[in-house]
Amino acid sequence: MCGIIGIVANMRYNVNQMLFDGMTVLQHRGQDAAGMVTCDGDRLYLRKNNGSVRNVFRTRHMQNLVGHMGIGHVRYPTAGSSSSAEAQPLYVNSPYGITVAHNGNLTNADELTNRLYKEDLRHLNTTSDSEILLNIFAHELSKGEPKHIEKNLYLDVEDIFAAVKGVHEKCEGSYSVISMIVGYGVLAYRDPHGIRPLVMGSKDGPDGKEWIFASESVAIVSLGFEVERDVEPGEAIFIDAEGKFYSKQCAEYSEYSPCIFEYVYFARPDSTINGISVHQTRINMGEALAKKIMKDFPENDIDVVIPIPDSGRISALQLASTMGIEYREGFVKNRYIGRTFIMPGQQIRKKSVRKKLNAITHEFEGKNVLLVDDSIVRGNTSKQIIQMAREVGANKVYFASAAPPVAHPNVYGIDMPAVSELIANGRNNDEICEFIGADKLFYQDLEDLVESCSIGENPPEIFDCSCFNGDYICGNITEDYLELLQKKRNDSAKNAKIKVAEVIEMHNED
Repeated sequence: MCGIIGIVANMRYNVNQMLFDGMTVLQHRGQDAAGMVTCDGDRLYLRKNNGSVRNVFRTRHMQNLVGHMGIGHVRYPTAGSSSSAEAQPLYVNSPYGITVAHNGNLTNADELTNRLYKEDLRHLNTTSDSEILLNIFAHELSKGEPKHIEKNLYLDVEDIFAAVKGVHEKCEGSYSVISMIVGYGVLAYRDPHGIRPLVMGSKDGPDGKEWIFASESVAIVSLGFEVERDVEPGEAIFIDAEGKFYSKQCAEYSEYSPCIFEYVYFARPDSTINGISVHQTRINMGEALAKKIMKDFPENDIDVVIPIPDSGRISALQLASTMGIEYREGFVKNRYIGRTFIMPGQQIRKKSVRKKLNAITHEFEGKNVLLVDDSIVRGNTSKQIIQMAREVGANKVYFASAAPPVAHPNVYGIDMPAVSELIANGRNNDEICEFIGADKLFYQDLEDLVESCSIGENPPEIFDCSCFNGDYICGNITEDYLELLQKKRNDSAKNAKIKVAEVIEMHNED
């Protein structure tokens, strides 16, 4: 999962500060690396490195990032390594000079790599699927006829849309993309299923409209823009350097099927993506879960409902209200510890949970508590939290998940662990309950989750729920592919990558 942003502002202004602020707002989507590239005339200015936005960009970097249009990226790796060499935006010099910020995951990356090398004679310098996507687009764009006006090259917007069409024809999986073509403008497009989010906004500037694209609406609103709409599945939108707007549907077939896990966990509650309020979906999840608990546990002895902060809070509050049970805050969160779900390596995650949360004894002592979290992935975090509740005196500890059991790997840009590390894989509810140490365990039903998210003026006809039901929306996901994913995503492989990346970074620093 990553966060992306792109801005075309008034020609008198530098966009570096707006990009920085927008990337900070999107920091929850990736803490591994951050990068920004700006364009001033026919020159690009780039800064990227491992670390958070505030750690990567210093005053001296910001002063060099000049230009009225640019793109930014915050990353956690779903493909490739954690090396700063794979931080985005990525750049290719031909044709014209193109940079890209990508959120998603290509499921046919190996096939595309071979094709790029054998047929297109393009060399890839990283193992990132984002570099593959960039080179596919660059090759497709190079097919257009160069046009000359008074000895200067001229890029036709229809050639850009034709290149995006070529990307759709070759690439499988998920991709929300913001790209910049040197001197020409900023391009945004989504895969034909619209799996990963991409929102567009605008505001009136002194010399015409200014435009913004971002993974979530909260980044758009926080910068003073108004949300226009989402980029449609398969659609490409191009804003030229003067702020002129062009759009075209570039996919032969499109079906709106966004990832439902965005609403469960990843997106900020104050965002609206795909026309759906994340906050409202989590309220709905809490109400649906409360009704299930009242049905399955009618004579319950729950004294208090306590959320696991932060993403479990909204559902827990609505659940308590629906059930008529007292709601209390029982955990204090250290906000200087990152999101443990997207931390690489099991040992790092285990160390982080105790540092991240601290229990308030008074809220647990002698009580039967219902803990509410957004989801249960590996189960280790839930297990430690339940143990913490018992250590401070809880009498009984019940546990509720606002999402169904996560039993399948996600292949569309969320770095779910290897299937062997998913707590719900091969275990029933009682076995999971015993593993995490709860007195009772309640999961959301998938039908209720889908209904909770099916809101707004035009809700999607179908969501990608593959991590819950194993139904991969784009198809073409074979057992061999999942086996390869298992080998890449297990914690021993990730820990090896971390060690290699650390050695590379030490070498770079030396």
